[in-house]
Amino acid sequence: MIRLPEKLPAQEYPKSLHRLIDSVCGRDRPRFQDYDSFWSLTEWMEVIDTLTSVFKTAVGRNLSDEEVIRSLTGLGSSYQDVILKCLEGRKEEIRQILVEKTNTISSAQLQDFDWQLKLALSSDKISSLQTPLLNLDLDVKENGTLKPVSIEMNREELHSLINTLEAANKVVLQLK
Repeated sequence: MIRLPEKLPAQEYPKSLHRLIDSVCGRDRPRFQDYDSFWSLTEWMEVIDTLTSVFKTAVGRNLSDEEVIRSLTGLGSSYQDVILKCLEGRKEEIRQILVEKTNTISSAQLQDFDWQLKLALSSDKISSLQTPLLNLDLDVKENGTLKPVSIEMNREELHSLINTLEAANKVVLQLK
């Protein structure tokens, strides 16, 4: 962790942290003009980026106080305590904003699904087919409208879908 936040007087620190959390939550970002007597523009950007990352990571990964303090090594204990107090007081607000931002990645949401397993006995080209098929019906809500989606998959396509979903699940579990 950089030592740049310590250039700011201790009495100004809580106020500046809350303004930074406000910007994480979608409100106005702190202005450089208010802090140009403490930091250069490069230092200012580094402080903003580092502390924003600390807040988002601490809340997004649900880090304990000890883990947050480990990410703040090099920073004085009084500054670490102020960061922890601000984080504790605004943790739920930050979590809510992070969830909302994640949800806006895609406007489509799966509402319901239904599946049927069928055995195709023949086709117009082959008299004896004997192929299992899966019919998957999805009810997807997109922009407030429920839209039905039907998919028919053979065994290989189903295995491919299952492997893709398992890989996605592993990624999600690593993020927790």
